[in-house]
Amino acid sequence: MTVRQAGERRAIAAALGTFLALSLSVPAAAAGATAEAPTTTAVPSGNITVQVVANNGSGCAPGTASVYADANKTGFRIRYTDFLAEAGGSAAVTDRRKNCQMSVLVTVPAGWTFAIASVNYRGRARLNSGSSGLHRTTYYWQGSSRSDSTEQEFTGPFNGFWSSHDVAPVLVYSECGSERILNVNTELRVDAGTSTSRSSLSLRAAEGDVDTLFNIDWEQC
Repeated sequence: MTVRQAGERRAIAAALGTFLALSLSVPAAAAGATAEAPTTTAVPSGNITVQVVANNGSGCAPGTASVYADANKTGFRIRYTDFLAEAGGSAAVTDRRKNCQMSVLVTVPAGWTFAIASVNYRGRARLNSGSSGLHRTTYYWQGSSRSDSTEQEFTGPFNGFWSSHDVAPVLVYSECGSERILNVNTELRVDAGTSTSRSSLSLRAAEGDVDTLFNIDWEQC
């Protein structure tokens, strides 16, 4: 190796060392801080108000269904006290299918609009071997031609809580400054099949952690 070549190698090594030192001295937050920062969804400072303005059906006689806004303002829940379908045993034929048609008035703070982003359904099933059950819910904003629905089938034997999660394919925001009525149609069905014992499917809050949760996506006007 010549003296000139050795000098060039020493110069390259020194430059590389300086580059590494500078790279290590850069604060971690300086690189990609925006991408790594946690994101939060803004919510209005005012309260969201929800109210049942109408309900009818074999699964929700007047006074047996209610709606509650979550304290964190991310959604609202529907709870039923007498929504039970059953078949087999001594159950009446009319008990095999129960339904509820409910209208919920939703009022939000001024300067905000919202859309239903997803829905969580939770219920209770007691299905004997040979029996089956069905849960179906459809919801839509009054005056809108668009509706979203979910359907879940159950096969016995099954004894326990069930849940499902439905994500809205499109976020439909309400007009700013307007109240909106959400129509929710829910159906429970039980088929005894080959079972001679009573089977049931329930949305009754008395069963435990049972309700329907509508999750909201907020947007400022």
